[in-house]
Parts: sequence; C-alpha cells; structure tokens
Amino acid sequence: MAHVLSISGSPSATSRTTALLRHLDARLTAHGHRVTPLEVRSLPAEALLGADPRHPAIAAAAELFETADGIVVGTPVYKAAYSGLLKSLLDLLPQYALAGKVVLPLATGGTAAHVLAIDYALRPVLTSMGAAQVTPGWFTLDREITVREDGTVAIAEQTADALAQVTDQFSVALGARAVLSTTSA
Repeated sequence: MAHVLSISGSPSATSRTTALLRHLDARLTAHGHRVTPLEVRSLPAEALLGADPRHPAIAAAAELFETADGIVVGTPVYKAAYSGLLKSLLDLLPQYALAGKVVLPLATGGTAAHVLAIDYALRPVLTSMGAAQVTPGWFTLDREITVREDGTVAIAEQTADALAQVTDQFSVALGARAVLSTTSA
C-alpha cells in the first residue's frame, strides 16, 4: 500500500494533537499503509527559526515528504491558525513539496470557534504547495481527546466516528492515487 507521513505540528510534549495522530496512524496501518510519524518539535529550533534547509535534520524531514505518497498534517489551533512551529517547517520545504501527494488536514483546539482554521488557514497552504488532493479534514475539540496514564487514547464516540470516516476517505484516496500511478507508468 502507500507510505504515509504523519506530521504533528504541536510544540507540546504532552500534545493531544500528537496523541490523536498516533491513534489515526494505527487505523492507517490497519488499512495496510506504512506510516512514518514526524513531530516537528523534535527538529532543531535553530534550523527551523534560522530557516536552514541544508541542516541535516531539515533535509531528512524534506526527504520524508518527498518519499511519502500521502501526508497527514495535524496541528493545534492558536489564534485561529495552524501552529507557528508547523509553519516554520512548511516554509523550509520546496514550493511544491506536496506535488502528487494526497493530504489529510487535522486540527485540535479548545473552542469550536476555530473549526474553520482548516479550511481558511491550513488548506490554502497545502494546496499552494501542490497537493494533488486535500481530502476533507477534521477539527477536534481538546476535551474530546483523553490520553490515559498508559498512553492509550480515548476519543469521544461521535468524534471517533467522524475521524474514522475522514481517515477512511484519505485511505481510499491514497489507493486511488496508487492505481492511477501504476496505470500511467
């Protein structure tokens, strides 16, 4: 199946966004995809803030984008937009780093007032980077995600159902993209 890069744009070590992504990674793996997680916060701050695309860690992250068939982008919402940490990474990538990729945008936040951040802040950037398809995304309220002491994640039932649906749509789009790639080769 497809190779998926699952990116967390959260600066927090105890991020609900990251926990949610790892939960969805398991679903994508169950669909037969190979998933590589990337936490932007693990990249060197000097390289991100200094806009150094030649730094080995940034170059390695760029390579992950290049080799992935699909990208899941998760971010907390701050001030009605995706995280500055995520923006720092996206700014260092080549203009068309998402060319030919299927992308699933996800966001988390404390209030439903930020639900449109995916469509009005994140989706335009992903599209401008050449994504072949940006599938329907999902905004999840922080209170609907519980990280248990053992590290497992519990998601409110209605939200879990919606997340399963957008994740499955992404998986189908990845499969359709793979079929198109093999028939046009």
